[in-house]
Amino acid sequence: MSKKKTIHIISHTHWDREWYLPYEKHHYLLVQTIDQLLDTLATDPNFKSFHLDGQTIILEDYLQVRPEKREQIKMFIEAGRIQVGPWYILQDEFLTSSEANVRNLQYGMRDARKWGGLSKIGYFPDSFGNIGQAPQILKQAGIRAAAFGRGVKPTGFNNAVIDADEYESPYSEMKWQSPDGTEVTGILFANWYCNGNEIPVDEEKARKYWKQHIENLEKFASTSQMLMLNGCDHQPIQTNLSEAIEVANQLYPDYQFIHSSFNEYVESLEKESSSELKVVKGELRSQKTDGWGTLVNTASSRVYLKQMNQKVQTLLEKIAEPLATFCYLHDEHYDHDLFSYAWKTLMQNHPHDSICGCSVDEVHDEMVTRFKKSEHFTEMMINQSVEHLVSAIDTSVFKHEEPVYPFVVFNTTATNKTEVTEVIIDLARQYYRDGVNKKALQAIDCEGYIVIDEANNKYPVAIKDHGLVFDYDLPLNQFRQPYMARRVTVRFETRDLPELGYKTFALIKGETSNNTLVIGKQRMENKHLIVDILDNGSFNLTDKQSGHCHEGLNVYEDTGDIGNEYMYKATSDCIACTTENETASIELIDDTPVSATYKVTHHWSLPEGAADTLDHEQREWVWFTKRDSDRALKEVAFTIETMITLTSTSKYVDVKTNYNNTVKDHRLRVLFPTKVKANYHYSDSVFEIAKRSNKPSEQWENPDYSQHQQVFVDLSDENQGLCIANKGLNEYEILQEEQQKIAITLLRAVGEMGDWGYFPTPKAQCLDEQMVEYRIIPHGGGKERFKAYQTAYQFQVPSVAKETKIQTGTLPTSHSFIQLRQNETLSYSSLKVSEETGDVMLRFANLDEKSNKLTLNTALDCYRSDVIERQHDLLVTKQVELVGFEILTVGIRPK
Repeated sequence: MSKKKTIHIISHTHWDREWYLPYEKHHYLLVQTIDQLLDTLATDPNFKSFHLDGQTIILEDYLQVRPEKREQIKMFIEAGRIQVGPWYILQDEFLTSSEANVRNLQYGMRDARKWGGLSKIGYFPDSFGNIGQAPQILKQAGIRAAAFGRGVKPTGFNNAVIDADEYESPYSEMKWQSPDGTEVTGILFANWYCNGNEIPVDEEKARKYWKQHIENLEKFASTSQMLMLNGCDHQPIQTNLSEAIEVANQLYPDYQFIHSSFNEYVESLEKESSSELKVVKGELRSQKTDGWGTLVNTASSRVYLKQMNQKVQTLLEKIAEPLATFCYLHDEHYDHDLFSYAWKTLMQNHPHDSICGCSVDEVHDEMVTRFKKSEHFTEMMINQSVEHLVSAIDTSVFKHEEPVYPFVVFNTTATNKTEVTEVIIDLARQYYRDGVNKKALQAIDCEGYIVIDEANNKYPVAIKDHGLVFDYDLPLNQFRQPYMARRVTVRFETRDLPELGYKTFALIKGETSNNTLVIGKQRMENKHLIVDILDNGSFNLTDKQSGHCHEGLNVYEDTGDIGNEYMYKATSDCIACTTENETASIELIDDTPVSATYKVTHHWSLPEGAADTLDHEQREWVWFTKRDSDRALKEVAFTIETMITLTSTSKYVDVKTNYNNTVKDHRLRVLFPTKVKANYHYSDSVFEIAKRSNKPSEQWENPDYSQHQQVFVDLSDENQGLCIANKGLNEYEILQEEQQKIAITLLRAVGEMGDWGYFPTPKAQCLDEQMVEYRIIPHGGGKERFKAYQTAYQFQVPSVAKETKIQTGTLPTSHSFIQLRQNETLSYSSLKVSEETGDVMLRFANLDEKSNKLTLNTALDCYRSDVIERQHDLLVTKQVELVGFEILTVGIRPK
């Protein structure tokens, strides 16, 4: 007798916290939905289980309104009837940092366990593609399977199965493998996550329903265990599901229909795992499709959100957490509650319809507020840590003749750092409690200063005088203390700041330098690079070590965009306006021993927007791929100011661009032509450097081949390369022209949300002041590219500097709290304290396919850990080997 096929019916609702409605409107509907769920669970014992969309934040949102329901919810979770976790929110994986992805899992699993249950499925129902290292992250967390809706093979509109000549996997189930070789069972929602929606109770309707649905299930299932998801976006609970399942079992005795959960389904699937499952490796980005439905251009929708996210993520994971850990190693309390609040506030902006910028305007207005809330809270944590540390650092070595102004520069990265640093120095303060003499403050001389370190090495400086400034102290033990100060900002280039530590300097009177980096008209040079700015505003960059010259960098390109927040679609005229044949205004605005900066101004004219045809097409809901609008004939002024900066010892050029966007329906990019000839390029992603083809697959039809990046994109061969680092610019494209070019998207301005209807989004046109930053890093190709990558990572993390006073202290003048040795193929990710154990957790990723070693110079006990911070093997020698592409977490036990 043959075994019955089992159809696992999992009840759920996919809950976008905010999307086509603002958060509070969805919130109102959520309360109704969970009320209905709790009532159904209480009154129908045969309603076995409900999957709460893999995100624990739903419980927080509901209990804001119904706090009295906490115990009832906990009872159902402990009984396994509500399945929660493993995430805190359903994030967009590509647009949130490596650590944000990990924190999302840490907070989600921690919350789920507090509730008394955990859905052990890596749940990615609607992610716009899936990161390559997800299997390794999940496996380290003890999760053996992942479920996802996108990235492997196509599904149709309204969940219809689409035939295709080539699937990456012939089944719904597959083995999904990370670059390091870690595998989990991958489960594709072949007919989307509502393939079991609204199951009929009426027998005649049920027969018709099941005939089609069973056929679709069997088409892709590799075993007798088949998955149906009963629910959809914001779907109310099917309260008569128990009856519908009973009807199905009566009508189809050769099948077993059960009300199931992901935990049960995965367990049954693994018991019957097919040997025919295909291995799918790395990123799942729908590369085997026509390219029109990848939603990749969400990486450039509302760029201002991505920039704010990059800033706050960096503040939290790369500055606040390491500084608080430094304090912890100096016997200070590490306040997990503060970090939980800051992280959770930030992560509320990380869902795929939020950080992707593909919602209605009200959603993104609220996101700006959340970003500011998390940023301001994190800044207070940083300030408190810095105050604690500088008060304990011994600065008595700087007993020079007055005036002398000691200050500390912190390096919160895991490699020595040389960069231009700014520190605010008050040359004098007068508190209002003691009386203020403004004339005396104004008379203070701000000229003739240098910076020295403890070894009396001298550093030239550039000083900006702020004049008289009002400010105040907020002491912990008394009322606020207002004062007036004579304030300056001191810029100088530090050298070899200790990793995960600090160095103390002092501003003193001394002989100033007249050195300059400007060596001719529109030309800058240091010992590594030559920058020649051309009359059209682009520039040539010569790498003196390799002799390679990258010509015509930083040309701007503008095209019309008649797509939506999800996808770019060029106007029918396909005309690209560029600055290549424009004449720019070029002005030297900074010339000091520290750095030189030229301001390049383009006075451009661009079409004011799309032609009127677009408005008609949008209102008639013409699908974006079928639109036919051109750009408008009327043009408006469009001015771009570009600051091009070279510092005294840098191997890179920094660019800052400002403009007021006066144009609608367009995409602005910056172009970097190269002489590289390569079939592949490298893009920074989550815990990996993704190696991607420069050409799309044969199935790709979309003329645009934009892709995601985190920190940088690099185009290189064995002899030369060009790496472009960014701050919050998550979209790029490799253009296949006479020369291969890197194109970085600076702005995409559109007027509608897109997807399932017409939702106008006038604020997505971004008609206001914009500022972007990026770094251009030439290198020698081959393995030299890894050094460029470290420079790109350093670009993200500013040093923190704080003025102090002459004092003795318990901390040395310069110090590394954790000393280590690693080569440039290892990427530092985080330093924090575990909430469960109180141990210090240090995380790295191996960016190379070859094994590499990390050495810790410490007498403290160390052990291998994982992404959820459990203890594994002790590291007796304090040296640990990372296999190719491994994510490594090390636990360090403080004394």
